[in-house]
Amino acid sequence: MSETSTAYYREEAAPRAISTAQLMGQVLFLVAIALGFCAVGTLIGKDLALGTARLFSFAGFGMLLVSSFAGERFRVGSFAMFWLFATALVIGLGLGPVIEYFATVDTSALTQAFAGTAATVAGAGALGFALSKDLARWMRPLSLVVFAACCGTIVFTLFAGSVSPWVSAGIYLLSAALIVVDFNYLRKHGTERDTIWLATGIFVSIVNIFVSLLNIFSSD
Repeated sequence: MSETSTAYYREEAAPRAISTAQLMGQVLFLVAIALGFCAVGTLIGKDLALGTARLFSFAGFGMLLVSSFAGERFRVGSFAMFWLFATALVIGLGLGPVIEYFATVDTSALTQAFAGTAATVAGAGALGFALSKDLARWMRPLSLVVFAACCGTIVFTLFAGSVSPWVSAGIYLLSAALIVVDFNYLRKHGTERDTIWLATGIFVSIVNIFVSLLNIFSSD
């Protein structure tokens, strides 16, 4: 997320109020719930017309922009949590027809994308958490690129998968790298006030990874 790392990152972070394990548990719990809302959205939106799905995709992108630039209310507290889940639901609605298409026509690509996403997120998260080097300075440039790619990958997929597999591979690598940086930041700088925006950034990266892999495997 662009501001999920630009404006949110502080040179002098506040003292950590909870342990690293507790913070990671909270972040991953929010990511899991957000993915659940996204999955519910895909089920609800599976029969949507492509034009309507595109509108939901743009709406989800707009909600991500709001959460990034509209201030602390969208980053900390119960309203910010509600906004994250609502955003995930809207993004899921936009992906509904795509998931339904692959579930009907190309289940192998869908299965490979799910498995590849799970493996990538687990590996990238573990790597970021284990690295001793502070990667916080990479969060800003990676976030800007991945944030911009979030809408593009979804919308291009909705337009009959017109993204080149090479472009998808690049987005996949950048999104995986951002997850490495997010988990590294969580370990070294994260406080309880960072929980929601970190969860939002990880969620968006997961969506990008999944959509990118779906495009790559469906192009085989």
